Amino acid sequence: MVNSLLMQADQAAGPGDGKKECHVSVHQVDRFKFAILLPPLFVLSIIGCLYVVFVCWHLEPMLQQNVPVEKRNPDVLLRGQVEGALFHLLTFMILYCYISAVITHPGTVPNTAEWQLDWDQPQHKEQGDVAANEWKRTGERRYCKWCGKYKPDRCHHCRVCKQCILRMDHHCPWIMNCVGYHNYKYFFLLVWYSAVDCWYIALSMLTSVHKAVNEETEFTDLFMLVFGETLAILMGFLVVLFFSFHIWLMTRATTTIEFCEKSTKGDGVSGWKSAYDVGVVRNIFEVLGPTPWLWLLPISFPEGDGTSFFTVDKEVVKSRASGYKRDRRSLRES
Repeated sequence: MVNSLLMQADQAAGPGDGKKECHVSVHQVDRFKFAILLPPLFVLSIIGCLYVVFVCWHLEPMLQQNVPVEKRNPDVLLRGQVEGALFHLLTFMILYCYISAVITHPGTVPNTAEWQLDWDQPQHKEQGDVAANEWKRTGERRYCKWCGKYKPDRCHHCRVCKQCILRMDHHCPWIMNCVGYHNYKYFFLLVWYSAVDCWYIALSMLTSVHKAVNEETEFTDLFMLVFGETLAILMGFLVVLFFSFHIWLMTRATTTIEFCEKSTKGDGVSGWKSAYDVGVVRNIFEVLGPTPWLWLLPISFPEGDGTSFFTVDKEVVKSRASGYKRDRRSLRES
């Protein structure tokens, strides 16, 4: 029912009326089945566990709420207030980026005439009037047989979401959504803040865990502190490895799908360079936006519509009408 209403609203708005900040995710499948909800519920349960352990078993003793004012340790109280403020800020950023990654549509092929597939006479590379970098081996323009549309560069069809996704990175069950052009920064920052928060929890709680282990402590308190510390360290290692992989992908202007395609074809990735790799700095601009001091905030997104990209030897393809403004200079002009 919810998806049906969202689809009707999206169709009524038209392909040229949407804006990034209100581009709510609309899918052709029901995302509210129990099996689909399990991964997000697991993620939220981990966030909830770490939150409860950190607040109830680490922060609360430092805040000394049950201690008379004249007997409180001011140094410990100040530390608890500072750690609590930073922890809640990080947790807020995680939840904001997570919700945004879930509800933001990654982008799909525009419903304009130029993208509609002519089944009788598909466009061919020899025609010379099509601005695209990726073609089939036969010379035909890439198209989707399920959607009946031509595919922009770096676009792939997701069989889970049942639609083509612009600059598709991968389908992520943890957010019930594809990671694509319009929500990749949310996803990237979600992983970043998760890594920072996990290690912040692990390092902050070391003193509480050490005290509980070396002093006489109730079993429940000891168990919860050790459990929270172990969970934070374990998740911290996993998320840092995943984040490092996406930093590597970003600096090489590569998506997870493009990386896997090169790996499975046996081409290797050590000496391979993406056609969209225009230098580390410009590659980061393409992902995190044009303003460096806003790279680690969920604002200031890349300028573009996700249908065309800079390449090493060509100027950026002219923007198509997909409802997003694109105001860029070519590499020769920058």
